[in-house]
Amino acid sequence: MRLFKIFKPPGKWNFPVILLLGTFCGLGVYVLYLSKAHSYLSDKPETCVNCHVMAPQYATWNHSSHREWATCNDCHVPHDSEFNKYYFKAKDGLYHATMFTLRKEPQVIQIKDAGKKVVHNNCVRCHTQQVTDPKLAATVKNHHENMEGRVCWECHREVPHGRVNSLSSVPNARVPLLSSPVPEWLKEMTKD
Repeated sequence: MRLFKIFKPPGKWNFPVILLLGTFCGLGVYVLYLSKAHSYLSDKPETCVNCHVMAPQYATWNHSSHREWATCNDCHVPHDSEFNKYYFKAKDGLYHATMFTLRKEPQVIQIKDAGKKVVHNNCVRCHTQQVTDPKLAATVKNHHENMEGRVCWECHREVPHGRVNSLSSVPNARVPLLSSPVPEWLKEMTKD
């Protein structure tokens, strides 16, 4: 209660402060709605194309064998704990949203060092049998020795995204279209 008294504005400022706080809260909720923030809590791959710059990555994944077994989050977020998973998603998502909002996204998407570590750990997590079983590893000469100090995609370069430079790398790609964030009532008001 004492804390409330410290931050309580003087009597004549109550209404303007409440109005200002209400405006900021309303704008904050509206921005969360427009950015489809709730969709990032799911594991749906379509979420990754909420911003159009991820369309080539989605399209190449959609044409790969990984599509049948793994979503984007299966490879790109840690799975050691739920807290770590959502912390990583929030940190990475905030970075992506900031770059996209400021129009600073690169033309060619490159994975950052933290993401590389996560993806490599998830390759090993899903493909443990291929990595550790001597019979399976024997299909590639010196496979186990060649793994030391390397990441999986040094050899498996085109798994699962192929050579992604742009949508031209998958010319017949079908990428989910972004839905309009404009409410129907506003569309009706602005019709000519």
